[in-house]
Amino acid sequence: MAPAPFQLIIFDCDGVLIDSEIISARMLIAALADRGVRIDLPYVARHFLGRSYPVVMQTIRQDFGLDLPPAFEEDYRERLLEGFRQGLKVIPHVGAVLDDLGTPWCVATSSSPRRAEMSLTLVGLWPRVAERLYTASQVARGKPAPDLFLHAAARMGADPARTLVIEDSLTGIEAARAAGMQVWRFTGGSHMGADLPEEPPEARPHFRFASFAQFFQIAPDLRRQG
Repeated sequence: MAPAPFQLIIFDCDGVLIDSEIISARMLIAALADRGVRIDLPYVARHFLGRSYPVVMQTIRQDFGLDLPPAFEEDYRERLLEGFRQGLKVIPHVGAVLDDLGTPWCVATSSSPRRAEMSLTLVGLWPRVAERLYTASQVARGKPAPDLFLHAAARMGADPARTLVIEDSLTGIEAARAAGMQVWRFTGGSHMGADLPEEPPEARPHFRFASFAQFFQIAPDLRRQG
């Protein structure tokens, strides 16, 4: 028998499973404005999408010469939690796709374990994910380095060359390509504009799709059989 096309599917979390990126961006813009730092949504998308909180703080330090105090993180996370409570939603059709997958899968995110669990719990996905979650806190280098995806594949017992990554951010796409994995870009999150600029060569996905309702039409062999 011919081998299955993929041994593992790795999903990013924010902007792929949950429609959180637009909320996170707005909360960060507001929190930084209180500290005198003025940024907009395009700046957030360009510099922060798919990156961990320490990398975001490093970028603020480099671009604005500002060292934010520990209290800033606590304030931002409180704003974010309230924003999530009021408006966080699961990406449409994600739950059905996860339930019907016949290929092993996991989640690899730049979010902290606490934030990932909290946000997935709010939208009802945590029972499905739970032990399948891998975060940037488990590796030396976060995205766009390949470390997190390679770590997830190793823990799941999968060959990187036979691993499919579902990502939304250029940072994540670059990390997946660096790991030698195939990567599809999901473009259906609220933070995505109608006209996406062409990705740079190092962050160019192998495929793009805008709705998880299309997932098994695109890849019917990934659906559970029987």
